[in-house]
Order: sequence, then structure tokens, then C-alpha cells
Amino acid sequence: MPSQQSEPPDDRLARLRGPQPPQPYTARKITALTANPACARRAVLDAAGVDKALLAQQVGYEPRFGQSPFALAREQAFHGLVKWGGYAELIRLLREQLSVPVAEAHVTDLNEVGGNTALPVRERETRRLIAHVASGQDVRLILDRPVLALEVAGQTAYLEPDALTHRIEGKFHVVLIRSFAAIDGQANPTAVAEAAKQAAVYVLALRRAFDTAGLPIEQISHKFLLVCPKDFSNRPYGRLIDLRQELDALQFQLSRLRRAEDLAAGLPETATLDTTRSTDELSSSIEALDASYTPSCLSFCEMARYCRDEADGCASPARLGNGVRNDLPGIDSTRTALDYLDGVAAPGEAEVEAADLLRAAARLRRLRRGAA
Repeated sequence: MPSQQSEPPDDRLARLRGPQPPQPYTARKITALTANPACARRAVLDAAGVDKALLAQQVGYEPRFGQSPFALAREQAFHGLVKWGGYAELIRLLREQLSVPVAEAHVTDLNEVGGNTALPVRERETRRLIAHVASGQDVRLILDRPVLALEVAGQTAYLEPDALTHRIEGKFHVVLIRSFAAIDGQANPTAVAEAAKQAAVYVLALRRAFDTAGLPIEQISHKFLLVCPKDFSNRPYGRLIDLRQELDALQFQLSRLRRAEDLAAGLPETATLDTTRSTDELSSSIEALDASYTPSCLSFCEMARYCRDEADGCASPARLGNGVRNDLPGIDSTRTALDYLDGVAAPGEAEVEAADLLRAAARLRRLRRGAA
């Protein structure tokens, strides 16, 4: 579970956020950001540590998604069960499911280091312990609440996986604990896919830790261990899942992200994202950041409904989805597209191809109506 981010963003981003405590990066936020890497608005809000749910409320949009209190309580209870007794259940899974001789396994608590809970301190200690295990001095070490670092849009994100690292047959594995059930060995594919994306974030961060410590990243497995309840009981069940596809996609999307501080530098000096300021001030600052709305944003971004209404107001083709946006290159408004179609306006050289496609689609539509 995440905790506060110890290192604040740079001064400009911190000034934009105001006096509110920064919201940390999480694996869930990073996967959402990389799902829409062209969205400068989300990149700056996340880098500045702005509470997007509160910001959306302040400008009149109540976020309509998120885990229910019941789901959160269930997840916490399952985490407690897996971690109970020095991770006795996880050790059982490693022994029974993966044939790992872990009778001597022990746990190192990284919730604090000598009473210091600062994330950079815990991240350095995590890297030291990883180097210790990788050297073969202790092959059965489980890390409780390790901290890993990853560069995201030019910022250092500190990640606290509820996952652990453990060496199995010479390979380090990331472990994710989730509370959705596996019925007859099969879990909800959507939930598993989301867990895999988040596990890929942790694996990339683990690779960075290895690289920083001068260790070969080949020691990191491209599979992660997913632990979830078995059938309708609370009995933990584990399965290894291949991550190679998710890792390739995530690396590519992270490389496409623009630096958040460069994006923020283009804002007016008076811009603010301080959630204690007036609605007009906040709306003006939000609108100064380019958004890249698509309908899929509704499933993962707290600001999505605000951006949807904004896209409606300017008739953005993206409002209708990536397919329509990609089919209309150079045309930034559906009103303009209709003008080309009706002959009210003539397309420019760069828009001729898209206009021809629109006319062809309109002819097909008329033919289908005639056939009907």
C-alpha cells in the first residue's frame, strides 16, 4: 500500500499543488498515465501530487468510480491473512505450488529503517538487501513492504508494492496479493489483466534497482506470482503469470511520456491547482493544460467527466473514441468534418484524405439505407 511521497516534486510543481500534502505515485496511477501518454493534464496533476478526486469535486464533478468500503475492507483482511504469522500462507504456497524449499524462509520488515520511514531511506535499504540476496548470502529472504523507485515523466516515483521479492530457482519474483477470487483456478480476466499491468510497473522498478546496484537484470523473472483467495473460501491460492507483453508495452509507453516539469513550465505564473482556491481559478488553470480525452478515461481517471464535457463543448473527434480520432487526422472538430462533408467548407491539403474517407463513408451509409 502506498504512503506519502517523501521527496516533493520540483518547486514549480509544488507551487501548483499549494499547501496540500502530495498524493504519491502508485502502480495503478502509472498504468493509467501510460494508457493515455498524450494527456499533459494528467501528467502534470500526477507529477505535482494533486488530489484529482478532490480537484474534480471542486470544479463540480464527483468521481463515480473507485473501490467500495466493503471491497477495501475485504482486501485489507486478505492481506492480513497472507501476512499473518510471518507470511506463513505465502511460504506454504511457495512450497506447495512452486516446490520451493522454504522451510527456513524469513522476513525482513522494511516498513521502517532504524525508526526512519522516509521513502528514499527505505528505497536505499531495499536496494542493499536485494544486493545481499542476489549475492547468494541469503536465498530465502522475503521483503515486507520494500520500496522501489522508477522514473515517470521526469519525476522519481517511489512505489511500495504490497508485493515481495523472493528468490526462486535463482530468479527474483514480484508477488501481488489481490482479494478477487480464483474459482476452479480461473480469476476474472479483467482483474488479472489489471494486476499484470501493475506487476509490470514493479518489475521495471526492480530492474532499475538491479541496474543501480550493478546487478544483472536477468536474475529478475518475467513472471509474477499472483496470490488471491481460492474458490469461495479465504484460502490463499497462487499462480505464476507471464508479463513479457505487459513489460514491452509499459516500457514503450513510459518512453513516450513528456517531462511533467516541461509541461508545467508552459503554464501562466498565476496558474494554480491548489484545491482550496476558487472554482474559476482552478478551471482556468486546468484548461491551460492540454487534455487527451478518450471514452476509456472514464474507467481510470477522476477528471474524466470534466474532460468529457470539455471535449463535447469543442466537438473534439476524440469524444467518440480513438478510432474516430485516428480516422480524422488534422481535423480537430466534428463540426468542421460535417462542413467538409456538406460542402460548406473546403478541406486543406492535409485534410483532403480524411474528407474523402468521410464522403465514402457517407455514400456507403446512403446505399445501406437505400438497400434497407
